[in-house]
Amino acid sequence: MNPRFSHIRLTASDIDGTLLQGGRTEISERLFTQVRALKGQGIRFCAASGRQHGSLRKLFRPVEKEICYICENGAVVFSPEGEVLSRTPMEREAALRLSHRILEVPQFEVLISGAETSYLIPKSPDYVDHIRYFVGNDVTLIEKPEDIEEDILKVSAYCPDGALQYQESWRKEWPQFAVALGGEKWLDCGTASKRDGILGLCKALDIPPEAVLAFGDNYNDIPMLEAVGMPVAMEGGPEAVKGLFSCRAAWPEEFMEKTLGLGAEFVRK
Repeated sequence: MNPRFSHIRLTASDIDGTLLQGGRTEISERLFTQVRALKGQGIRFCAASGRQHGSLRKLFRPVEKEICYICENGAVVFSPEGEVLSRTPMEREAALRLSHRILEVPQFEVLISGAETSYLIPKSPDYVDHIRYFVGNDVTLIEKPEDIEEDILKVSAYCPDGALQYQESWRKEWPQFAVALGGEKWLDCGTASKRDGILGLCKALDIPPEAVLAFGDNYNDIPMLEAVGMPVAMEGGPEAVKGLFSCRAAWPEEFMEKTLGLGAEFVRK
């Protein structure tokens, strides 16, 4: 192991654009092997994403009971056993107003996140199929936002014509929320950020943030990367994100092999 990384006790990684790049839809077997190898060294692994808990567990099925989950951009954190370790809901009335605002925009679709399901009010059946089968979320169809009885953790706008063009105007319109790009076509809005998620997990595991190695590629990863001791930005991410961090990598798997003693000979053991 590189001495510079000998203090690492937790590794966290974003998913889309970080572990999944270039059209990939499945996590590599190489990463699963590394998760088990890290566990043998006493280093925990966490998936940190804007995705839903159920979607992440499906992606990480071979190791789903060996890792932690930061879901919905940090709004809820789960243990390997499915226990909620931290939760940061949105203020309900504001979240409902935001949901209606998204529904008012003809080209937008809304996704309202509960702890274990995505609430949809679809304008097109293709949108439901996209969330259920491509994204992999558990879905609940409702008629209006007020039908939701549980805490609202995140409200997202699906923007088929691209989300970046709306980001600044929506930040001004909704200053009480963190508005971040969750991908090319997603605007994610919530009270929490991945910073809240990683700090909540560190507290639950009694691990100092300085002992965390984290990977991310996009704007919604910045709060997490800024909160940890060893942030790594993906080479394929936006220049504005990469410019904030001195340490970069093409793939998390390659970086961990070089720094955490996970070379080919070790991984095969």
